[in-house]
Amino acid sequence: MSPGDEHDYRGKDQGSRTDDPYSTLGGTRQTRTRLPDGDTGLPHARRPVRNSRSLVTITGVVVLLVAAIAFANRGGGSDEDAAPDAKKPGTTGSAPTAATGTKPVQGKNGTIASGFAHDEQGAQSAAANYAVALGSAEMFSKESRRSIIQATHDPAVAPELQDNLDRAYSQAFLKNVGLNADGSTPTGLAFVSRTVPVGTKVVKMEADAATVEVWSTGLVGLAGQGSTKPVTETWFTISQELKWVGGDWKISSSTQTEGPTPVNGDNRASTADEMAAAVDAYGGFTYAR
Repeated sequence: MSPGDEHDYRGKDQGSRTDDPYSTLGGTRQTRTRLPDGDTGLPHARRPVRNSRSLVTITGVVVLLVAAIAFANRGGGSDEDAAPDAKKPGTTGSAPTAATGTKPVQGKNGTIASGFAHDEQGAQSAAANYAVALGSAEMFSKESRRSIIQATHDPAVAPELQDNLDRAYSQAFLKNVGLNADGSTPTGLAFVSRTVPVGTKVVKMEADAATVEVWSTGLVGLAGQGSTKPVTETWFTISQELKWVGGDWKISSSTQTEGPTPVNGDNRASTADEMAAAVDAYGGFTYAR
């Protein structure tokens, strides 16, 4: 999603990869988000090199902007028997999405699930729910975006991240996506921005820290008659580094890579009206293992 040297959110120098570092094709296939210049609104404009502290506070932005910028630039047994392959706490790797016997998360922080269990299952549930929130259309409104960042991120990184995102979602950028300058949707259209988790995997688990990958598909675009930005799908994997902060899991940093991407099926593309109706009719989910 712009040329130039790339750094990860922990300040490690990545080096240039391709002519378009927002692409995950070639090189390391590791996506690192670059925020579009507020004055120009051009996602590919060169930005000055950030210091390491600033890099840390931009954590998680890749989850929010990769798909949007790419879109803007294109024209009966026992519990043991029920889940025999489930990973034991403290192990890493994938596990089947099956009932675990643990009650789903009960709390809410605004509209976002909270109060996740202090274990591997809770970390996976947190990562999936946070991916949904950070990929939502509400991220394009300043007020709701700040609430989402506050609810999902470590308080140590949230304030500066919020400021950076306010500059990233500039009027020029919003216009390029097809929205009005204030982030609202043009009359007669429905804006779609959704992240849908397909599965989760614990890569690393410690007492108060975890790294969880969330394989996801996403929808982004404007639905309705006359839209010049039709809704399209993307496939990506989000890697979230989580910390146990204030009695809950919070994001301290995140990165994103492209895919795994399935072969396109032969489904007929829905009409603009059908897509707009679906956006209004179908809500999202709270995810829990």
